[in-house]
Amino acid sequence: MTAPVLDNLTARTLFLHRHGLGTPRAPEGRGAALTGLIERLGFVQVDSVNTLARAHDMILFSRAHDYRPASLRWLNDRARTVFEHWTHDASVIPVAFFPYWKMKFARDHARLATRWKDWHGSAFHDEIESVLDRIAERGACCSRDVAGARAEKSTGWWDWHPSKTALEYLWRSGRIAVTKREGFQKHYDLTERVIPEEARAHEPSETETIDWACSAALDRLGFATSGELAAFWDLVTPEEAKAWTARALADGRIVPAETELADGTRRAVFVAPGTLEALPDLPPVAPRLRILSPFDPALRDRKRAERLFGYHFRIEIFVPEAQRRYGYYVFPVIEGANLIGRIDVAADRDAGVLRVAAFWPEHGVAMGRGREARLGAELDRLARFGGCDRVEFAEGWLRAP
Repeated sequence: MTAPVLDNLTARTLFLHRHGLGTPRAPEGRGAALTGLIERLGFVQVDSVNTLARAHDMILFSRAHDYRPASLRWLNDRARTVFEHWTHDASVIPVAFFPYWKMKFARDHARLATRWKDWHGSAFHDEIESVLDRIAERGACCSRDVAGARAEKSTGWWDWHPSKTALEYLWRSGRIAVTKREGFQKHYDLTERVIPEEARAHEPSETETIDWACSAALDRLGFATSGELAAFWDLVTPEEAKAWTARALADGRIVPAETELADGTRRAVFVAPGTLEALPDLPPVAPRLRILSPFDPALRDRKRAERLFGYHFRIEIFVPEAQRRYGYYVFPVIEGANLIGRIDVAADRDAGVLRVAAFWPEHGVAMGRGREARLGAELDRLARFGGCDRVEFAEGWLRAP
């Protein structure tokens, strides 16, 4: 039987709807609605860069216009409907998913004990129980509360002293949890004091965890290869995801399909039968313009974004040659189902100004009055969100594609 083909526009439309970018806005950016949004996304990456807003806040604001950072802090620090842990990076995750991280805790407990010994030195092993006892007796703490000896060996950015390494190791292995952040510094407490009992009680097997991780990833992506399923949560290995797709194909839970890429070629993927059946009713992507975080989940896999949208994007802060072309740090710009450019913008909060240094449209994107007006409206929204009163454009801000 010939595999069904999702043409490129259909594939992009499905992908963006699954990433919360298909409708004009989420109904609310707080409380249960915000928890629901995070559940639909799966996770929200946490990052410290704050030229405009922190990555996690910008990800949520781009989908829920009334979102404010205090709403996420409430969910994590008070309501406990989300928790912070590791996917491909530090992320905010629905607490309902906590049981499926237990396999990762166990694996990281063994893996990092050796890896970090080589990376940070062996002294942190002697600090683990004392740090754990300190938290049990005296309550939540941050790394400066347990600061002791200097790092045993220099590793560049990550020169952690042994107690700091012990804290991170205990967190990654699930024995302590992030209870809150102050500024951007993590505060840790015993897991049983942070994670609700109903989330801790369930003990899924490895088979159950792998099944959940792969099926939940496919639900949030719409279509995927086995490698993309493994990478989504970073809970299972590529081999485990490949074995899962074989079982799911045999059971009829997924079917093979092809997606048309931006260059007209096709790529083999897997899709749920129900997703294919619902395609005729899939609404078009709302035609609004949004400025996204560089860490947006829709763009996390840079190669997939390039294949699907024809959009080559890298986080310019880490690419010196790109800095010369685009500046220090740029944000992707999406309009409807198309990624239309990138913008260099930063909040000067002391002056109350959102400064636009440059905008580079993609080839074939015309910057007429209507599109400039939509970009200006989005910048006005972002200015208010970033604590600025107005937007100022540098001379020559509109660049060639």
